[in-house]
Amino acid sequence: MKVGFIGLGNMGSAIARNLAKAGHSLRVYNRTRARAEEFRALGATVAATPGEAASGVEVLITMLADDHALEDVMSGSGQAVQSLSAGAIHAGMSTISVALSRRLAEAHRERQQHYIAAPVFGRPEAAAAAKLFVMAAGPSDQIERCRVLFDAIGQKTFVVDEQAPSANTVKLAGNFLISTTIESLAESFALVQKSGIDVSKFLDVLTGSLFAAPIFRTYGGLIAKGQYEPAGFKMPLGLKDNRLLLEAAEEKAVPLPMASLIRDRFLTAMAQGLGEADWSAIARMSLQNAGLEKAA
Repeated sequence: MKVGFIGLGNMGSAIARNLAKAGHSLRVYNRTRARAEEFRALGATVAATPGEAASGVEVLITMLADDHALEDVMSGSGQAVQSLSAGAIHAGMSTISVALSRRLAEAHRERQQHYIAAPVFGRPEAAAAAKLFVMAAGPSDQIERCRVLFDAIGQKTFVVDEQAPSANTVKLAGNFLISTTIESLAESFALVQKSGIDVSKFLDVLTGSLFAAPIFRTYGGLIAKGQYEPAGFKMPLGLKDNRLLLEAAEEKAVPLPMASLIRDRFLTAMAQGLGEADWSAIARMSLQNAGLEKAA
């Protein structure tokens, strides 16, 4: 397929590389042009603007950091919505607000374009290995058009709903569960460590019995080793996702007391200078509270 791709950070670059390897024709754009230039060797065309990346493609994929960045390239100075052809698809893979997803769906509908929300679960190493999980929502026929792309980047695609914002709700709720898992692991590790038990052995017990899921293996391993850099998912992005979750919950009048606790963990970590660390570094707060680690 002819694919436009905007946003070549750690996740976006890995996704775009797998699309190129699968034989799709890419037109790429990144705010830092040097990241886009790397894709010439894979046969990609480097676009000078977001609008150029969106022009003449069948599918435009965006993988950007937040609402502001996505709005700017789509309907702000980037004008990608205006450049996208009628009948083309915008597959938004960014973790964005439910409200922005609704606005994008309407903006594309007005121009006779299609919008699919397709955020993913998986860290950069999973993206590089084409092992992401795709949460797709939007018109079912358009999701089927994109399935060949999703198959090239992930191990499974979940079709959530016909309404695009539903995928964003699922993504935010899923990230909330990851953050609370990090918190519960950290609190458990603090108790085990202060009791003189080897946390690695404790982790072996968890992942070898009732908690064998990848999320416990991945984040349990990072916390046990204190390995928070290089960041696979930086602290400010975790805080951003938490804020979007609380906004979505407030709109639906759903109390999320654990989300408020996690928010304070993120803010404390940021205040202590952990802005460049992986979001799992909120575990340090529990260790500090137990007297096991000094502040950053």
